[in-house]
Amino acid sequence: MKNGKQSALVALVLLAALLCAACGKSREASVNYGSSELYTEKEMDTAIALIRAEFDSWDGCELHSLRYAGDECQNPENVRWMGELAAAQGEEKPIVRCMEFLSEFHSPKESAGSWNPDEEYTDWQWWLAGTEDGDWLLLTWGY
Repeated sequence: MKNGKQSALVALVLLAALLCAACGKSREASVNYGSSELYTEKEMDTAIALIRAEFDSWDGCELHSLRYAGDECQNPENVRWMGELAAAQGEEKPIVRCMEFLSEFHSPKESAGSWNPDEEYTDWQWWLAGTEDGDWLLLTWGY
């Protein structure tokens, strides 16, 4: 994809994510930004919007909280891992940073699909990769 088209696509995805975050079922979740010497709350909010958009597609789940896992997650090993995941998903931009959030949520009481029904999930990981031009990509989540 050409840079202009790719940037426009990223902008549209971010706009959709922000709109979903504003109206989705995850909007009531508390957010703990912790303390970071690497990222501003604005940068974290961009990443959080991607997490909320994904979470809002999970039928019947209720997000309780998100918290920044800490600056120590940004290390060469994790950046390399995020780069490998991004490349496997077709991302062409180099990955230069990463961020992890942890969440607590409750699964649906019935018809939980892949979730255990009516269960509280804690420390569910959300990994995001940052490109050179400041974009965030939500690449993987789970335990």
